[in-house]
Amino acid sequence: MSYFQAQEIAIQFGGIRAVDNVTFDVQQGEVFAIIGPNGAGKTTIFNLISRIYAPTAGKLVFDGEDITTIAPHRIAGLGIARTFQNIELFANASVLQNLLIGRHCHSRVGWMSQLAFLPSARRAEIAHREKVEDVIDFLELQRYRDALIANLPYGVRKIVELGRALCTEPKLLLLDEPSSGLNVEETEVMGFWIEDIKKDLGITVIMVEHDMSLVSAVSDRVMALNYGKVLALGTPPEVQGDPEVIRAYIGGDP
Repeated sequence: MSYFQAQEIAIQFGGIRAVDNVTFDVQQGEVFAIIGPNGAGKTTIFNLISRIYAPTAGKLVFDGEDITTIAPHRIAGLGIARTFQNIELFANASVLQNLLIGRHCHSRVGWMSQLAFLPSARRAEIAHREKVEDVIDFLELQRYRDALIANLPYGVRKIVELGRALCTEPKLLLLDEPSSGLNVEETEVMGFWIEDIKKDLGITVIMVEHDMSLVSAVSDRVMALNYGKVLALGTPPEVQGDPEVIRAYIGGDP
């Protein structure tokens, strides 16, 4: 059985069908990329998976569980984490503080215990900080641990947002345009992190991306969308060479 399945999912906004009966599956340990022109429905699919939007049709299954109607606040606890096109960090908090926010879904200590900082709360705090330090070491963020997000360059902020997602200990990681705003060198580094996340951490990745060099470098399979519909699905070379995909990107005949 596939690790993640989208079965004929659809969503409509007014008279516009943003996602139109899209079906795909993702295997465990795979990097699965979703590509397509602007407005193709890529991020909308991420919003459906993370339950920001409710599909008007279709079914979403993760690790054998139907998550189509799961409450959005439960998604992280199920093992699904995501990043965003526009960085969503707390600018006036430190890197460490932003990463600790990613541990919220694993909090099991009652608020009274936290308020009084009882032994159970102290033990939980230590465990959360150890997990965060593991992510800091993995992403080589040691030098930025206590720096404010507002004082960091854009490329480092992208890595911090990736780190916050990893702090939730995801089984499925949704990366929404991880190379957006990065230069060529930074994009190459991001590719290395994605490969390490797959190989070293064993995390399954679904990635929305425009940079085809990054897609080719890290993806096992690719799905191309246009106007909310699937154009092609296969390996990166197969999809990039598909006539319908070429037509969608450049117009006219390939």
